[in-house]
Amino acid sequence: MKTKLTIIPRYAETDQMGIIHHSVYPIWYECGRTAFCKDLGMPYHEMEKKGVALAVINVNVNYKYPAFYGDELTIYTWISSCTKIRVEFGYEIYNQNNELINYGSTMHAWVNDKLRPVNIVKIAPEIYEFLLKTKE
Repeated sequence: MKTKLTIIPRYAETDQMGIIHHSVYPIWYECGRTAFCKDLGMPYHEMEKKGVALAVINVNVNYKYPAFYGDELTIYTWISSCTKIRVEFGYEIYNQNNELINYGSTMHAWVNDKLRPVNIVKIAPEIYEFLLKTKE
């Protein structure tokens, strides 16, 4: 399952050349990931109420073409892998001409409220089963 989110870059996200700064893309990945979980009916804050969270352990960002202030961008988000310990999300960002401009992934570890790694099946098996059903 992939979710879709439209992003309109803000002026503050540009660099001196009017191009979206490279550091913004991981933030947009987070927006896509948050929308993905919400669209599934499992928002982050609900997971946290069950005593688990997703800590970022790796970010991979690939830049193909620049984005500019005024562009309308679409970010697609999906789960590319899910284990009892980790979850990997995939992302693709397209411009208004439907050109792929950026793609990447983030790897997350399941952690408890003390930021210690946990086995999600032992703490919240329903979350794990739910996410497995959405894996691409």
